[in-house]
Formats: sequence, structure tokens, C-alpha cells
Amino acid sequence: MKTYTAKPADIEKKWILIDAEGVVLGRLASIIANRLRGKHKATFTPHMDMGDNVIVINADKVQMTGKKRDDKTYFWHTGYPGGIKSRTARQILEGKHPERVVMKAVQRMLPGNRLARTQLTNLRVYAGSEHPHEAQQPEVLDLRAMNKKNTRSA
Repeated sequence: MKTYTAKPADIEKKWILIDAEGVVLGRLASIIANRLRGKHKATFTPHMDMGDNVIVINADKVQMTGKKRDDKTYFWHTGYPGGIKSRTARQILEGKHPERVVMKAVQRMLPGNRLARTQLTNLRVYAGSEHPHEAQQPEVLDLRAMNKKNTRSA
């Protein structure tokens, strides 16, 4: 019995469209991370970029459970002494770039290596409902129909 290893010629990438309106952030990010890595395919090979191209629209309307919208804090450092800065998830979602919340959630669910950084380039996140990838004819992935827990009912 031999272990199957995909060759670059065997890789078939699709385009997936996900509407994030009303979907819980953590569940959305884990599904996107699996699609980007290609773990949903039977031919998954850990060291190859097997994943699909994922387009996320309405990222500004993503939901969070509990008090995470006010309590979840994103930190970064400016590089200067005492230069730690922070913003809450609400400030980012209501700010200029609300798609960064989804990007950061997906990035943190991928492994921290070079392959994950190249796989993250296959993710396109847009705050509104418009996207410039109509020519790729993306398949719509309905997360609400997958599991009732994927949406927040409050």
C-alpha cells in the first residue's frame, strides 16, 4: 500500500463564494481555513497548495457570540519602546477596514509557515456585497444551510 502524494499537475483549484452576513466569525474562519488548505479534498497533501480560491463578501456584517464584539482586543506593536497598541473588534468592524477581522481570524487558524502564507493569498475578503471576480464564476457555499449553529439568532 503506497501513500498518495499529489503532483502539481493533479491540483484542481475552484473558486468559492461565501456570504458572511449573519455568520459566526469563528465558524466562518475554520471553514475558510479548511478550504484554503484543501483538507476537504480526498487528495489532500500536507506540503502542497491544494486549496481553493475563496471570496468572502459582507465581511462587515459578520457576527460574534457573547460579548466578543466589545471584549475581543487586537494588539500590535509599533516597534518603539512602550509602543503596544490595541483596538476592539467593534472599533475595527466599524472602522475603515472591517475585512481585517475575518482575515486575521483565518490567518490564525492556518499553520504559521511559508506554505500557509501562500495559501492565505488565495483568500479575498470584501466588506460589501460587490466583488471583482465574476469572470471566475465562483460556486456559492451556503454556510447557513450547513449547520444552524453557523448563524447567530439574536
